[in-house]
Amino acid sequence: MSAPVHRVPSRDVLAYRVAAQQLDRDAGTVADTAVLDLGVQDTGTDGGLWALAVRGVDVAALDPAELTTVWTLRGAPHLYRRADLPAVAAATAPFSEEDAARRVFDAAKPLRAAGIPVLTALDTLAAAMRGIVTEPTVKGDMSRRLSQVVDPPYNRYCRPCDAVHSHEQTFRLSALRAGLELQPGTSPPVLQPVPGFVPADTVPDRLDVVRAYLHLLGPATPQHVAGYLDAPVKDVKAHWPGDVVEVDVDGQRRWLLADDADRLGAPLPAVTRLLGPFDLFLQARDRETLVADPARRKALWPTLGRPGAVLAGGGLAGLWRPRKAGSSLTVTVEPWTPLSPAVRDAVGEQAERLAAFRGVRLKAVDVA
Repeated sequence: MSAPVHRVPSRDVLAYRVAAQQLDRDAGTVADTAVLDLGVQDTGTDGGLWALAVRGVDVAALDPAELTTVWTLRGAPHLYRRADLPAVAAATAPFSEEDAARRVFDAAKPLRAAGIPVLTALDTLAAAMRGIVTEPTVKGDMSRRLSQVVDPPYNRYCRPCDAVHSHEQTFRLSALRAGLELQPGTSPPVLQPVPGFVPADTVPDRLDVVRAYLHLLGPATPQHVAGYLDAPVKDVKAHWPGDVVEVDVDGQRRWLLADDADRLGAPLPAVTRLLGPFDLFLQARDRETLVADPARRKALWPTLGRPGAVLAGGGLAGLWRPRKAGSSLTVTVEPWTPLSPAVRDAVGEQAERLAAFRGVRLKAVDVA
């Protein structure tokens, strides 16, 4: 890690991320959309495809074969370019045994008590899953069949279901190792084999998860990256790039890829977007940088029922929630400061875009 370069305020960090994540562009393709390098979380109605849409991708014209949905980081479903999937499997795999144990949470304890390394357990589950899913299979059916062919340390009693299942995180983190993807838009999830899938032996720099975090959500610390990956800090430090520069963000030492350093200090983009609740811009682990006020942070990231965020003027300007009734949509906006007429108009345009994305009519935009 190199000597400090310069000091940057939070507003410059946000401006950098808006540009790095291409939230300031009007048009783009799957091939040139940078957030797909780290994966686009596909949670909720306004999930992965909406995240691509606000970055200029014409999702209505997408070839479904270009993308794939798989469980990766934090066990969440993410969109990736299908062509990248072999390298994604390698990039998102645990760095170490300790990392694997951390990522599967409470599932590690019974495995270790039985003398089964967590990495071995993931491979064992993957082999079993590969044998079960030879055609599209609903998750529940898959889980039931899997629990019948693995040893007790792999399973747990699920009180809500009154049934025995595999531990959820080991199940999810084994699926890509097994060469399984999710059918888009299925609920409950349907798993299916990826034709000809073989994990890659190497990972290109753009798909390296530590580098991708620094590029898209930097400047950042190892702790920030570890929090995003659910990985131990020491593993992140062991994979820390050598080509980084140190900067001071409001008194905190952070790092950014050297090739990105000259992009700090760019003007705030005059752009307005309705970010989905799990958009990558909101996934940064330095929430105090995104939103300085603690009460606003609590409102934006509640335990349950996350709202979306209004991006305006290079920063977060408030919350939004959709309400669908029949074939119409109402978007309720809760601004944190008064919106200018230009921003109000831009919010209305984005709400129209959201309604079109959902295939419904925009009924109203209610500004609280």
